[in-house]
Parts: sequence; C-alpha cells; structure tokens
Amino acid sequence: MPKRSTVRDERMRQRLTLEAARIMAEEEVGDYAAAKRKAAQRLGAPDTRNLPTNREIQAALQDYQRLFFGDDQRQRVRALRTQAVGAMEFFSRFRPRLVGSVLNGTAGPNSDVNLHLFAETPEEVVLFLLEHEVPFQTSERRLRFGKEQYLSFPVYRFVKDNVAFDLTVFSGAGLREAPRSRVDGQPMERANMAMVRSLLEEA
Repeated sequence: MPKRSTVRDERMRQRLTLEAARIMAEEEVGDYAAAKRKAAQRLGAPDTRNLPTNREIQAALQDYQRLFFGDDQRQRVRALRTQAVGAMEFFSRFRPRLVGSVLNGTAGPNSDVNLHLFAETPEEVVLFLLEHEVPFQTSERRLRFGKEQYLSFPVYRFVKDNVAFDLTVFSGAGLREAPRSRVDGQPMERANMAMVRSLLEEA
C-alpha cells in the first residue's frame, strides 16, 4: 500500500493543479507561477514544494474550459484564430507564425493574438506599420534558447477590432530555432498560416 503521506501529497498536488487552472480561467491570470502561488495560498499550503508542473496546469486548464465554458470557449478561440489569419495575411512578407494561447486553445476573453515575425531588421516591421498607418506601442521580450541562453527581442503591439495583437520580431535565422516555451521548456509550438487555416477547418 502507498504511504499515507504519499497519498496525501498526491491529493494536494491534484488540488493545486485544479485550483491553479481555475484561477487562470476565471481570474485571467496568465502567469503559471503566479497561479501556483495563489492556489497554494488559498489551499493553506503556501510553503509547499509539491507544486504541479506548468504542463499539468495547462492540461487542467483546457479541461476546465471545455467543461465550464463549452461553446463559448470554442467560439472565442475560433474568432481569435480567424483574426490571426487576417493578421498573418497582412504581415505575410514577414513569414508570420502564430504562438501562445490562441494556438493551443486556452485563450481567455482578453487574450492577445501572439505572432512571431521574421525580418532582416526590426526597422522593416516598424516601417511597414507606419506605411499602413497602424498605431503601435513598443517593448521588449526576453526569451530563452537552449538551457541557459537568454536573448531580448523587440515587440510591437496594436489593437484592431477590439483584439490586441502582439508581434515579436526575430531575424530571418529565427525561423530555424524556436524559443523555449514557458510551459514545459521545450521549443515553442509555432503555426504558419496554412496550419491555422487547417485548425479552423477542423473546428
């Protein structure tokens, strides 16, 4: 028989997984670490080291959304993917790739459409936005490659039809290696326009 403490630890881990997923879904907390901390605090285990992995929480989040949001979630994801295709057509010269919650289906009501663009220089994207009179904001994003390498990339954000678009710009060589996912540390999943269209057709 398994030890009582082992069973208790596993039950707590499961409770933490479900509570973190609920927090991400209901309170739109987008950061896994923050959701874990909130879940541990609310379940009376703020100092526990028996925390679930990000992948476990993502799977629980997908289950939660299917169970409690159902058609609303499917319609939301479909609408955002449709918006993503439109943006990918607009930015086609920069070989766009869809990433993040709109791609994996966990997007919430206020989720951004996250795209990776590829250009010789970031200024190419800036000029393109200016030429098409797209108001935008700029920032930077730090991403991990391999085990320990961190690099910063320019980010451009704009809003169209009440949907926020988040563009991270890489060099042309950036197509060869995706940055590491914050979910599981593996190379980030990216989808080109044909793949996103295929997801829409399947839905």
